[in-house]
Amino acid sequence: MGEEKKEQSDLKQLSQEEVEKHTTGTSSWLVIHDKVYDVTKFLEEHPGGEEVLLEQAGKDGTESFEDVGHSEDARELMENYLIGELRDEDKASNKYPEKRDMWKSSGNGSTCSLS
Repeated sequence: MGEEKKEQSDLKQLSQEEVEKHTTGTSSWLVIHDKVYDVTKFLEEHPGGEEVLLEQAGKDGTESFEDVGHSEDARELMENYLIGELRDEDKASNKYPEKRDMWKSSGNGSTCSLS
C-alpha cells in the first residue's frame, strides 16, 4: 500500500451535510463508524457491485457494512479511501448511544472503534 495510515488527528473534519452532497457515480462518499470514505474509484471494483455502495452514498453505512460481515482485508482496503471523519456533532456515536456497544463488536471476531 505504500502510504502510512492516516493519524486520527490528521483527518479532515467533515459535516454530514457535506457527505450528503456526494451520492453519484462520479462522486460517492459514505460514512462507516464516523469515518468518511470517498469510494468513487472503488465502485467498479466492489465485489458486491457498485449499486450496493451507491445505495449508501451520502449516508451512514455502518449498519449495512457490519451486517455483511466484511473481512479484515476489506477493512484494511478501506483505509485507501479514507478522506476524513464526521464532526463531533454529526457522529452516530453521539446521535445513537444505544448502538455504540452493538457496533463495537462486528460479529466476525474483529473489534471496531467508534472514536
